[in-house]
Amino acid sequence: MNVQIEESWKEVLKEEFDKVYFQQIVTFLKAEKSAGKIIYPPGPLIFNAFNKTPFNKIKVVLLGQDPYHNLGQAHGLSFSVPDGIAKPPSLVNIFKELENDLGIAPAKNGNLEKWALQGVLLLNASLTVRQNEPGSHSKIGWLQFTDSVISKISEQKKGIIFLLWGKFAQDKQSLIDETKHYVLKAAHPSPFSADKGFFGCKHFSKTNELLTLQHKEPIDWKL
Repeated sequence: MNVQIEESWKEVLKEEFDKVYFQQIVTFLKAEKSAGKIIYPPGPLIFNAFNKTPFNKIKVVLLGQDPYHNLGQAHGLSFSVPDGIAKPPSLVNIFKELENDLGIAPAKNGNLEKWALQGVLLLNASLTVRQNEPGSHSKIGWLQFTDSVISKISEQKKGIIFLLWGKFAQDKQSLIDETKHYVLKAAHPSPFSADKGFFGCKHFSKTNELLTLQHKEPIDWKL
């Protein structure tokens, strides 16, 4: 598989693409396709987060776990859905917190591409999933790949704001050098946990305060 990925990322991750585990991911995905399995997101969008947010443009990393597994939802950006697709519950809660924090009314669409284009890397820990089977690709090697992505951001950048929502994301904190980056943690925005510390976290305003502190352009969170 010739990985279609933005040039700055291709350079940063070139060693990963040559590793055995990554070749095994490719082999696995080809086998799934041959067996008639439906995989999300579609092939050209697997690396959408990287293509929308080049390595040299990253300001913020928002870590998700798994792509959405229902028809039409996943487009390679964590928590985001394409235009015209109903907002999943976690995303509804993200917009509620955004309104509580910054007074920004919920957008009609759940497409977060505008955030990605401003430097918010919307990274899922697994980059693919089988239709209607959450977590189905979590053990094929993607976690090794995305752990490496987080580590390389930590090593090669400084002043990045990592938004870690929920235990799964927070377990990645050990990959981040907190002497040169910022880590903001909260409960997951899922309906099961949003009222246990996601609502009221004010991560949107806090992120912009930290960017301003570094003389960087704040994120316009309004979609």
